[in-house]
Amino acid sequence: MADQSALEKATLRRVSFRLLPFLMLAYLVCYIDRVNAGFAALQMNKDIGLSGTVFGLGGGIFFVGYFLFEVPSNLALERFGARRWICRIMITWGLVSAGMVAVVGPNSFVAARFLLGAAEAGFFPGVILYLTYWFPAEQRARIIGIFMVAIPVSGFVGSPISGALLGMDGLLGLRGWQWVFILEAVPAVLLGFVCLAWLTDGPAQARWLTDEQRTWLAGRLEQERRQTKRVAHGSAWKVVRNPTVLALAIVYAGGATASSGLGLWQPQFIKSFGLSNQEVGWVNALPYVFSAVAMIWWGQRSDQRNERLWHTAIPLGLSGIALALCIPFPLLVPTIVLLCVCVVCTSVTRGPFWALASEFLSAPSAAAGIAMVNALGTGCGFICNVLMGRIYDGTHSYPLTMLPIVGFALVGTVVLLVLGQAKRVPAPA
Repeated sequence: MADQSALEKATLRRVSFRLLPFLMLAYLVCYIDRVNAGFAALQMNKDIGLSGTVFGLGGGIFFVGYFLFEVPSNLALERFGARRWICRIMITWGLVSAGMVAVVGPNSFVAARFLLGAAEAGFFPGVILYLTYWFPAEQRARIIGIFMVAIPVSGFVGSPISGALLGMDGLLGLRGWQWVFILEAVPAVLLGFVCLAWLTDGPAQARWLTDEQRTWLAGRLEQERRQTKRVAHGSAWKVVRNPTVLALAIVYAGGATASSGLGLWQPQFIKSFGLSNQEVGWVNALPYVFSAVAMIWWGQRSDQRNERLWHTAIPLGLSGIALALCIPFPLLVPTIVLLCVCVVCTSVTRGPFWALASEFLSAPSAAAGIAMVNALGTGCGFICNVLMGRIYDGTHSYPLTMLPIVGFALVGTVVLLVLGQAKRVPAPA
């Protein structure tokens, strides 16, 4: 038993060190390219004539492209292998993101955002699926939490960089917002080519593991697949219509809309207090510093207690409450504190939620199920951002603009609690 435990620890340690740093770096770049329009908007909206409604439509249309291509992309990953397919996704989204430099008005902006969503579709659920090829179920909340630390780190790293790049305004005849799109797209293309050399499709192909480690890991994961009984085996379409999958998608929308909405609108919200672009970059980074630490701790806590539902529901509900409190306290310091609480609470739900979702899905259903949960959940970003744009144009109040995010967070919390009651999940001790 001691030898088996040592083998398990050594194997999973080697897998973690091999895969997680690269996947985290790739997701960091992915998220920067997804939300850098929020910083570009500080100059771009005026330059090309974008109203709040049009900016919200462009921010939201991303998720339409994302939704339409999400499930096909994840199924293609299973067919062609993670290494080749993730490479394809990264190079494609990098090229489209760089192409944002050419937008000249509302129509081209909306079209470019749709294409960016289509190009990026499949990356995140593909990685979540990919991690199930390598890590046993009881490890996944911690592993997914560590992987998704890339989101707050992208905010911490990307915000000051984007603010600084806006200062390159006029260099080589380009506006600062154009430099944001060009320079922040380059890493995605480069990492796409690195992906071919670095990733391995599964344990059977992992020459960087010993024979003993490959045999143990493959056997452990195969045993889990045989024991999984949750969502019934069947066609992809049966899976995506499964009530549990749809409920999980609504829950995920609670956090996903906060990430997308704040990513695009938070810089403008902070700018409204009269800060410079560079100051906005540093202040916008602040919530993500706390989130990076909290995500790892919360994921470990969820694994140690083997509890997923309440580790998702409690912070999800708190995130909506914190953002709602921005309305009666429209001052810089209270707003930053409440934004920090919202971002932290939204961030820490991710590891426990995806561990919960992957435990509800059997192996033959996982590709379509995980992709559909992600596609529907992130697809709600379209509705959320369109509503936010309309509210801003109607009120010119950024606190009120955040109300759709509040609504999605609170609805997601209620749905998760109902799901827990249906599954007879006990309350935490």
